[in-house]
Amino acid sequence: MSQDDSLPDSGASAGARSDTSSRARGTPPARRGSGTLAVALLFSLVALGGAGYVGWRQWQQEQGNAAGNATLAALRQQVDALQGAASAGDSERNLLRQRLSDADQVNRSLREEVLSQAERTRNLEDALAKLSEKTLSGHDAMLLDETESLLRMAKERYDLFHDAQGALSAYALADQALAAVNDGAFSGLRQSMGAEREALGKSRTVNIDASLITLSDLRASMMQLPLKPLDTASGDTAPGGWSRIVGALNNVVKVQRTNGAPLSVADARFARELAAIDLAQAQAALLASDRDGYVAALKRADAGIAAQFDTHAAPVQQARAQLASLMATPPGAPVQLGAALNELRNLRAVHALKPASSSSTGAKP
Repeated sequence: MSQDDSLPDSGASAGARSDTSSRARGTPPARRGSGTLAVALLFSLVALGGAGYVGWRQWQQEQGNAAGNATLAALRQQVDALQGAASAGDSERNLLRQRLSDADQVNRSLREEVLSQAERTRNLEDALAKLSEKTLSGHDAMLLDETESLLRMAKERYDLFHDAQGALSAYALADQALAAVNDGAFSGLRQSMGAEREALGKSRTVNIDASLITLSDLRASMMQLPLKPLDTASGDTAPGGWSRIVGALNNVVKVQRTNGAPLSVADARFARELAAIDLAQAQAALLASDRDGYVAALKRADAGIAAQFDTHAAPVQQARAQLASLMATPPGAPVQLGAALNELRNLRAVHALKPASSSSTGAKP
């Protein structure tokens, strides 16, 4: 048996001796060995935790790298799509530029065509104007002369005699004559004539019917209005001697005002007829549209009634009130005629100058 083989035996014996000695000594060596084991376990746990943390961090990095790669790939796809869209936009822009250039060319050609059409239209209008000048025949000239004479007659009749009805009739005949003219340049003149006819009709019908009825009633009532009474005794005679003296003087000399009574009883009809004549003149002036004559006749009638009739009587007061209302609302202002006549003369003058101007321009070259 070698020395090496004896070593275990010696070791075993030594161990046995140590065990027996340790048992004899007690537990303190066992406690020291458990503390070392706990420290070793702690270090091993720390090492395991560190290894786990490191592994977890590596796993997170790998996941982040994978997500970053996916995001990068998506961004590359988006960039490629944007590049494709940009290239498509460039192509569309180029196409639009080409279309705009084509549209500009078309617009330029259309503008030239419009200008040429405008020039042709102008030439056509000139030709039509010359043709219309030539078609203004003697028949149209005769109708225009008739229209002008009728308008002038209507104006003079209204200005001189205030005959609105006669002026309306003349305007109607002038409108008929103008309607037969073939030249369309005189068609606008009929509107001016219509406006003057309407003004004449309104001036004739405003308050005329009511005023005529009122004047007729006043003329009829003149025969029933009471006249002013003759002079009567100024008062009761004084009693006593004065009464006898006054009675004696009255038998010898009688004093009386010459203008005390407007008219005698025998001349009552004359006073009534004077008032009726003034009212008739007011009616005639109203029918003739003579505003000043109408107001003057009403004033004369009112003055005659106040001088000849009893102003304290109710019928007389009513008649004077009616006259006052008539004077307060006189007929409308006279119509200003002549605009249509001046327009007709201007149009005829323009038509007369056109052939001369065309001949002069033709003689210049």
